[in-house]
Amino acid sequence: MLEKLIQGGPLMIPLVICSILTLAVVIDRFYAFYADSRVDTRSLRARIMELLGEGRLKEAAVLCASTPGPVAAVLLSGLQAFAKFRGMSDSPDAARSASEKAMEDYSLHAMSAVEKRLNVLSTVGNAAPLLGMTGTVTGMIKSFRVLAEAGGMDATLVSTGISEALITTAAGLLIALAAVIPYNIFTSLSDQIELEIEEAETELLETIVAHQDRL
Repeated sequence: MLEKLIQGGPLMIPLVICSILTLAVVIDRFYAFYADSRVDTRSLRARIMELLGEGRLKEAAVLCASTPGPVAAVLLSGLQAFAKFRGMSDSPDAARSASEKAMEDYSLHAMSAVEKRLNVLSTVGNAAPLLGMTGTVTGMIKSFRVLAEAGGMDATLVSTGISEALITTAAGLLIALAAVIPYNIFTSLSDQIELEIEEAETELLETIVAHQDRL
């Protein structure tokens, strides 16, 4: 393996760095999305709406605070804003609007955390093939230079340059695949979480409107 890396030439250094970054991000995001998938957000939302329907706002907030994940965090921000502005204003519409604004603002932070480091995978997916193609060009240049200096056609003279060209090209493509495929999977999971957040926000606001006399 080390021999192949050496044969790939100097451009194998950035390609190796790209592969290490890709592996680190994939492992990090895999565990993050796996932890989020273990939270039953539908049951959480149902229980929170049930508590709000019974006028138990504080218990609903405690449940959100004790539950990990972006959906619970966004709902908690809305409940806290509603409780705060309900005590400061006699207008239920003002408290409801404050709750909506708080959830919209916090959802941006929540999604930023969900999509953290995905830009690394996107960058590697675009850069790795270009680095591989650059290695191809430099390898061929080396081959033609050696051939010109030798003044004759000898396959052994150009084999090193061709080997460098092929190794860097293959490495660039493989690393790009290792980055692009997880990136698309994680992006799909991120879109699903964003949809769940939007549904939870709407459900919470509708529940507040329906039971604001009890809250």
